[in-house]
Amino acid sequence: MLRLKFSWLNAALLLGFSLLLPTHAQEVTPSEGGMFRGGAAHLGVYSAAPIIQTPRIRWQFDIPRPVRTSPAVADGLAVVGSESGTVYAIDVETGEEAWTFKTAQPVVSTAAMVDDVVYFGSNDDNVYALDAATGEQRWLFETNGDVYSSPAVVDDTLYIGSRDELLYALNTADGALLWNYDTGGEVWSSPAVVDGVVYIGSRGNRVLALDAETGALLWEFATEGWVDATPAVTADTVYIGSHDQRFYALDAATGDVRWQTDAGGVVYASAVVSETMIYVNNFDGALLALDAATGEQLWSFDIGAPAYSSPSLVDGVVYVLSEQGGLLYGVDATTGVELWRYQTGQQGDFRSASPVAVDDTLYIASNTEGLLALVARGR
Repeated sequence: MLRLKFSWLNAALLLGFSLLLPTHAQEVTPSEGGMFRGGAAHLGVYSAAPIIQTPRIRWQFDIPRPVRTSPAVADGLAVVGSESGTVYAIDVETGEEAWTFKTAQPVVSTAAMVDDVVYFGSNDDNVYALDAATGEQRWLFETNGDVYSSPAVVDDTLYIGSRDELLYALNTADGALLWNYDTGGEVWSSPAVVDGVVYIGSRGNRVLALDAETGALLWEFATEGWVDATPAVTADTVYIGSHDQRFYALDAATGDVRWQTDAGGVVYASAVVSETMIYVNNFDGALLALDAATGEQLWSFDIGAPAYSSPSLVDGVVYVLSEQGGLLYGVDATTGVELWRYQTGQQGDFRSASPVAVDDTLYIASNTEGLLALVARGR
């Protein structure tokens, strides 16, 4: 694949050229950090203050085992799970531990914090609901497989997948099963829920859309590889990548292909969806920027290593993590020019946790450094 090398002149020329391209101004509302990818639509766009130069550490919370979940940040707490099976709640003001909760196996499911409850899955096959203030267990629901999937919570229903190949809908009050659906393959993807429809990827090589209330299948779309990525969904389009090295834009109502494009490598990570552009990482070690209307590649940024984690967008700045040397990059969302880089940890330090931005703070979880809270210098 052609990989663009940028100078400031290249960036200026690209920006000028991009003004001539057709635009697709879909409505995207920035979200908060209490759910995976910023909310049930999983757009990866956060309503926070952007960091436009190399940040500094506000605080660091050490965790002895690798952290593979993205932070969930809400109501004064940042919650992460670790490979020890421990879930940590950290006070966002002080960086001090608020509480911990221990499960029997690693936790790689990013928590959702909604209405004073923390929801997450564990590799002990269970889905948990904890009191956000105390960490006390409210209920537990048992599946028949590891729960890598991160929950989406809408109204009084929690949606989550399991490696037992099922997608579950649970009552948030008591964990009672409302319905489940056999996706035909292990579910590593996390469900997106928009306008009464649940969208999910499956290792059955397909993307599915289900009625959120009944679990009835509305449509399915077949790919040529596993779909571990989480759907990012606007009012009319589902954006998702696959192990078949393609990235797809599907009609949200029908599953018909609006466009598809060569992603240059396996797509495990979830995409950022802005009003006019898509940002997605691939296993070739690139962050790609695509036109949301056509799928045309606008620029590529080399992150140097296969990407398991997903990028995040804050007011014109894309945050992306690299396993190469434990690097966090701030990239200009329009031009693909590197604004800054921040190094922490070591090779392979960032596995699957994605950056989360809330207010003026950027939260990143690490295999060796625990949880870091970063802010712009001077703050």
